[in-house]
Amino acid sequence: MCGIVAYVGHREACPVIIKGLKRLEYRGYDSAGIALMNGSLNVYKKKGKVADLEAALADVDTHGNIGIGHTRWATHGEPNDVNAHPHYSTSRNIAIIHNGIIENYASLKQLLIQKGHTFQSETDSEVFINLIEDIRVNNNCSLPEAVRLAMHEVVGAYAIVVLSKDTPNQLIAARKGSPLVVGIGKGEFFLASDATPIIEYTNEVVYLNDYELAVIHDGQLDIRTKEDVKKTPYVQTLEMALESIEKGGYEHFMLKEIFEQPKSILDSMRGRMIAENDHLMMAGVREFENKFQNADRIIIVACGTSWHAGLVAEYLFEDLARIPVEVEYASEFRYRNPIITEKDIVIAISQSGETADTLAALELAKSKGATIFGVCNVVGSSIARATDAGAYTHAGPEIGVASTKAFTAQVTVLTLIAMIIGKKRGTLETTKLRQLIAEMESIPSKVEKALQLNEQIIGISEVYKDATNFLYLGRGYNFPVALEGALKLKEISYIHAEGYPAAEMKHGPIALIDEQMPVVVIATKDSSYEKIVSNVQEVRARKGKVIAVVTEGDTTIPAMADHVIEIPETSEHLVPLLSVIPLQLLSYHIAVMRGCNVDQPRNLAKSVTVE
Repeated sequence: MCGIVAYVGHREACPVIIKGLKRLEYRGYDSAGIALMNGSLNVYKKKGKVADLEAALADVDTHGNIGIGHTRWATHGEPNDVNAHPHYSTSRNIAIIHNGIIENYASLKQLLIQKGHTFQSETDSEVFINLIEDIRVNNNCSLPEAVRLAMHEVVGAYAIVVLSKDTPNQLIAARKGSPLVVGIGKGEFFLASDATPIIEYTNEVVYLNDYELAVIHDGQLDIRTKEDVKKTPYVQTLEMALESIEKGGYEHFMLKEIFEQPKSILDSMRGRMIAENDHLMMAGVREFENKFQNADRIIIVACGTSWHAGLVAEYLFEDLARIPVEVEYASEFRYRNPIITEKDIVIAISQSGETADTLAALELAKSKGATIFGVCNVVGSSIARATDAGAYTHAGPEIGVASTKAFTAQVTVLTLIAMIIGKKRGTLETTKLRQLIAEMESIPSKVEKALQLNEQIIGISEVYKDATNFLYLGRGYNFPVALEGALKLKEISYIHAEGYPAAEMKHGPIALIDEQMPVVVIATKDSSYEKIVSNVQEVRARKGKVIAVVTEGDTTIPAMADHVIEIPETSEHLVPLLSVIPLQLLSYHIAVMRGCNVDQPRNLAKSVTVE
């Protein structure tokens, strides 16, 4: 979950790398470091933010045209200056930056200690670089060859870049299970964990595949497999715009991304739905239409916010397409012995397309013959390349660690898929289909209207910013939204919050309710409205503070609630796209009022590329 940046070319490397690390800081921000070649191989690293590293470099000679940089999210060893990357080898002739986890690092470390290697840090990454040095010396081989041979000995996930003072114009990179992209400029090359540090300089990139080794030397890019088979680089053109990764006048990326949702939802529908002629089309679904039509069941695997989107999809697929659905935490699914057949479809959902547990889950399902369908946001990501088919969400880059527009974009795409399959299976009648298409078309404008509640929600946030616990309740389609609202509050404000199906409140959580407990109730007009009214009354009877999200024009629940947030009316199937908006704003404003770093909440990173 760390951020990697490297550069070789005609520019000063340090400013390019520092700027890139700032753009990747959402991937890890415990510590940061840089290694530069300027006469000798020099490593500078610092606990804390990239700004702390930048300050430490103020009086240092950082001239040079080649370097590697890293921003860390700690796995092995606490965040401190020593455990920060880059790491030297024992001889200090080679340096490495590493994203991932080396599972057999302990046994390798003992072997290397016996051979005379010394270690300064607690990291598995330092083991990797000493292994490379040991192989190079003992085999009297080139550094690229030593890296290639080391790839055969390490077990786990990695994206690495290696720099050596003996070959001062050469960068060596390799990956397995962690993302790494090569940017190709005019007489220069960039390496990074994702495209955000690269787009300012070039839109031509190569995504490395698992077990591939890239050597950049004398203006040439050479890619080989770990079996030393030469590969022809597949150059892709990025469509990302530089302004999409800037704050654009907003105080935080998270707030910008919340307010981008009318556009990101529209972009996720664009070309896939045309209301005038009941047109629904998604290329990835069309290719496997018969598989979907005849599937015994759909298994959805995901983590975090994507898992909540999967829960919404469970309601959608079962309701509209009448296909049994199971929603699994990818992190648990992969360690069970799940029963999977060739008639199952597994949908893997991930914003980044790099989530390690989700990747492992889909590989397990693929090995058992299931059809794998991916829903992700990042073109060229590992999940996009590992699936049989899929759909991109087109949400644009999401920099804030807490997902917002990714959730609504995922729900939008999954809704379209459910509608397409329901139409194909004949379980979604034409009249209802037309109603849903018309209502889907109106969702972006209704989200715009929901965002106008921002000032009202600031006032509610002021009342509850010092609360220590929150309860979120919802029924039906709004139950996953309750879970998502609670997760957002936990992630960025550090307030303990739990989401429950409203009917489950009586089976335990009701014991927590008193006059100090804020209860967010998502109580829109739907098929379970009368039941949720009863739940609100139960909370009020125990003096709980009710914050109600209701359908515009409702008069029943507002008479019982302490605070009322009205959202536009929409179909029950689409209400999560609207009801989640005030919950995102509530968590954001509470976190800001508590002085929390909403874009980089403690202990979290955006892309969880390790187990």
